[in-house]
Amino acid sequence: MKFYVTTPIYYVNDRPHIGHVYTTTIADILARYHRACGDEVFFLTGTDEHAAKVVDAAAERQLTPLQWADKNAQEFQDTFARLGISNDDFIRTTQERHKAKVQQYVGELMQTGDVYLGEYEGWYDVGQEEYVPDNKAKEYDFKSPVNGRPLERKTEKNYFFRLSRYGDALLKRMEEQPDFVQPDERRNEMVNRIREGLNDVPISRISAGGWGIKVPGDDQHVIYVWIDALINYLSTVDTDDRRHWWPADVHLVGKDILWFHSVIWPALLLALKRPLPRQVYAHGWWKSEGQKMSKSLGNFVDLEKIDQYVATYGLDAFRYFLASNGPMGVNDSDFAHAKFVEVYNADLANDLGNLINRTLSMIGRYRAGAIPAGSAPDLQAEATALTKTYQEAMARLDLHGALEALWKFVSRGNRYVEENAPWKLAKDPAQATRLDSVLYNLAESVRLISVLVAPVMPTISKQIRGQLGVEETTKRLADEIQWGGLAAGTRIGTAAPLFPKQP
Repeated sequence: MKFYVTTPIYYVNDRPHIGHVYTTTIADILARYHRACGDEVFFLTGTDEHAAKVVDAAAERQLTPLQWADKNAQEFQDTFARLGISNDDFIRTTQERHKAKVQQYVGELMQTGDVYLGEYEGWYDVGQEEYVPDNKAKEYDFKSPVNGRPLERKTEKNYFFRLSRYGDALLKRMEEQPDFVQPDERRNEMVNRIREGLNDVPISRISAGGWGIKVPGDDQHVIYVWIDALINYLSTVDTDDRRHWWPADVHLVGKDILWFHSVIWPALLLALKRPLPRQVYAHGWWKSEGQKMSKSLGNFVDLEKIDQYVATYGLDAFRYFLASNGPMGVNDSDFAHAKFVEVYNADLANDLGNLINRTLSMIGRYRAGAIPAGSAPDLQAEATALTKTYQEAMARLDLHGALEALWKFVSRGNRYVEENAPWKLAKDPAQATRLDSVLYNLAESVRLISVLVAPVMPTISKQIRGQLGVEETTKRLADEIQWGGLAAGTRIGTAAPLFPKQP
């Protein structure tokens, strides 16, 4: 099977921060999971570069817009590489491969009448570079819902997209395929907005200095940055060797851009007579220390702070915190230092690290470093239940549920040690067979954990397997999760603490 996952493409007017890193890390976890399942995976991220504010920011620095975009696009690429992101492509909207496709698609829509020239008067959000319907402008008290700045009243000629044509088709899709937009509460929000009625939307502006992709046949107009950006998901794979990837399986986005991705983008695809993506998933936002993130408050989780956490706790521990405590779902999440340390010490040092250290130490002490043969598969049924729950949760993008199930099994392993007290069994020669089984159950549990934790903590997974004396995973997940995969007689490697406790 194929699996095509995307992140939003990120504005180049700033450096990466926790919001960018979170979405991209979650997409990376999904991509790694599907690769482990044996799926053919395409993972796309990139940068959105034609915003009007790029021109202003570049001018302030005495750079051309492209020079400024080049600088910040490279920052995103370097950051994702440093954080171990396994994307298969990085699209930039200033690349010719993208610009040519945008003009092609808009040209097709002009031919069908889905794009037409008209005049628009309405409220405009300068920061977001989008028009806001009158009812929404009033609801927002005529201020941007994103940055709080006053909306501007504008009148101008624009090319419009006939969004009004596609309301019924979108509602039908959402009703017939409820998981098309997730979580459910977000889908319901979109359904209600569509039922209020869809207006045609402007998709171009008068060119300011030529920065942007020109409307076919009209050099005065450039295509709005948001429609240019949405098209990246299709333009990247609309080539002879990549066309089989479409439609995307998951568009992973923040909740603030769900309208564009679940209403306008699918409507554009319907107009282009292209298949719709299988799912659009909108996660929540991060707060910091219980408050909305703000540079003025000094609580912004910026790139320097992210690098500091990675340097102190390790990249995989950072990824685990994002996956287990992040805002996948409706609610926002709090990036609080005390919470991070608590999760690190409780889940990683005390639970997982302790189980691995105890297991390997006892095999070294009682069986001279060789995995014994076990005759009583005490934990097999629980392991089978775990893998079922884990896979079902991952299929619905419930990372919290998948990791919760896995950590219940980690805790079960630690309880199993206490229940069976191998140190007591080792003192009684008559209990040798029982001790073998207990040690095998623990070692096999650790092997299974190393498989299921790999999408979230790929480096730690390899280290666990190295200490356990087994090769890097080469089989498909379905085979790796079968109980009994650890061969008796395998010699363990050198045990070392994976998660030193933190103050």
